[in-house]
Amino acid sequence: MPKIELPDGKKISFTKPVSGFELAKKISKSLEKTALIMEVDGQLKDLSHEITRESKVRVITSKDKEGLDVLRHDAAHIMAMAVQELFPGTQVTIGPVIENGFYYDFARKDPFTSEDLKKIEKKMSEIIDRDVKTKRVIWERDKAISHFKKMGENYKAEIIESIPKNEELSVYYHGDNWHDLCRGPHLQSSGKIGKAFKLTKVSGAYWRGDSNNEMLQRIYGTCWSSKKDLEDYLLRLEEAEKRDHRKLGKEMDLFHFREESPGSVFWHEKGWTLFQRLVEYMRMKQRLAGYKEINTPELLDKTLWEKSGHWDKFGEHMFTSETPDEKTFAVKPMNCPGCVQIFNQGLKSYRDLPLKLSEFGKVHRYEPSGALHGLLRVRAFTQDDAHIFCTEDQITQESIVVTNLILEIYKDLGFKNVKLKYSDRPEKRVGDDSVWDKSEAALLNAIKKSKLEYTTNKGEGAFYGPKIEFVLTDAIGRDWQCGTLQVDLNLPSRLGASYVANDGSKKVPVMLHRALFGSLERFIGILIENYAGKLPFWLSPIQAVVCSIAEDNNDYVKKLFKDLFKEGIKCDVDLRNQKINYKIREHSLAKVPLILVCGKKEEKDKTVTVRKLGSDKQETLKRDIFIKNILNDNKLPLN
Repeated sequence: MPKIELPDGKKISFTKPVSGFELAKKISKSLEKTALIMEVDGQLKDLSHEITRESKVRVITSKDKEGLDVLRHDAAHIMAMAVQELFPGTQVTIGPVIENGFYYDFARKDPFTSEDLKKIEKKMSEIIDRDVKTKRVIWERDKAISHFKKMGENYKAEIIESIPKNEELSVYYHGDNWHDLCRGPHLQSSGKIGKAFKLTKVSGAYWRGDSNNEMLQRIYGTCWSSKKDLEDYLLRLEEAEKRDHRKLGKEMDLFHFREESPGSVFWHEKGWTLFQRLVEYMRMKQRLAGYKEINTPELLDKTLWEKSGHWDKFGEHMFTSETPDEKTFAVKPMNCPGCVQIFNQGLKSYRDLPLKLSEFGKVHRYEPSGALHGLLRVRAFTQDDAHIFCTEDQITQESIVVTNLILEIYKDLGFKNVKLKYSDRPEKRVGDDSVWDKSEAALLNAIKKSKLEYTTNKGEGAFYGPKIEFVLTDAIGRDWQCGTLQVDLNLPSRLGASYVANDGSKKVPVMLHRALFGSLERFIGILIENYAGKLPFWLSPIQAVVCSIAEDNNDYVKKLFKDLFKEGIKCDVDLRNQKINYKIREHSLAKVPLILVCGKKEEKDKTVTVRKLGSDKQETLKRDIFIKNILNDNKLPLN
């Protein structure tokens, strides 16, 4: 008979199999009311699931991430149920939980409107009020396919056909009739969802993310454990829309995208200036940290990718081309194999290690068109990659050095709230366990030295080594996974990398993969949204605009512009025959940090009137003092 061990170590014995409902009731009356699902020996289960043997069990409530996820998953099902009650004939496809909410893809001829969303929300509330019960049943594969085809749910039948034959098929009923294929777990009834939900938008989505397939309609929603949490989220969503980098990018004239090259950025002059300034900063930081910058080809023969192992693991995401001599080349999706080729040139000694090679390498990866999202999800991007070749004994120290560098750079750019995610060895892996022990200890030591909050993803490391992911929190509380540090015990050996050890023997180096931003394009999108377009002065693509009040002042304005330009200030001049208030409004919309106004008085007194972005106040300074101040503000933050 089962003996249950709780997270606090307490053990409860039962004389017969026990369900999650009974366990929660046994623990406490309050838990009985708030319990949603449970975790049994690491597996999430419905509360109706019966525990028959000795197990470690955690009862999950809405305070837990898994609890919030199940609320959202049930809300997705109830949304699909509401849609099919309101719009008979609509087919359901998939409806997963996503960050902060859920979505469901529907096949329907007529488009959903904003009024339809209101109707669906109302119907969802009715179903929640009915408190319909949830029931899980196991079906045979052929029965499930036949059943859904008879219902006209062809997409659902196609999903089942793609599921491995040895995998259990579970179907969840909500009420007596509506049901869907789902792994679960789910709540015991719809009433447990509550009313803290909202449908947010409709968009198009290709079936299975493939542009060759049919276009479906995707309804997004959000769900929370309380009305207050919902209201707070909707306020953040409203703020996020104001900060959307695509909208601000247009207003600031930074970049655009075109259908002729989906997922590739067309950088305008100002956007490219911002890009290059970020590279300049990174280049200086890396030189000071002992990195040697390299550059490797964008086209590499298929044989290299086969040797590295990327062809088997990543081949479907590569762009390839065949030449007239029947060779196949791939546009590189990552920089690592090319970097190893540079390490392999010439004999290396243990005295050369650690050797730090950095590269601003342009890479290309196929992403489904439906997944593309401005600068945040592209097909062509620049990685601020570096690879550190070191000995096993150097892993710990180099991991700490890299972690400190990443945190320092994030702080320079205004991100002080950083969390870490640590992933250790997966079940399927390469390399000796003794080296894995050293690698994992090194990364954990680096994390502990940083004194930052971290979580552990058991078994989620790469097949070649453990990793750390660096997660930033922006100005409105959103998390962004950016930098990574990975220990590679595999690639150097596969590509023939070696060094001469102090005993004269030949050894394979350990390779640390390190990205600070990950993708420069994506990081620029994050920066724009974090600062709502009001970038730090040193990083702004246009730092100042010198505006004339009248034509009589044009010569003075041109002279000031020329002096600022010579000093390296990125500035423009505005001599248009427009009212000064019009010019100020226009340049403020473009997020120019300083608007410099010059008229007769300024010319006579050799001054400049300065108006800072976001302020109604203005200040008049002596011209030379102003230039001295602005040069100090323009220094790269290299402390």
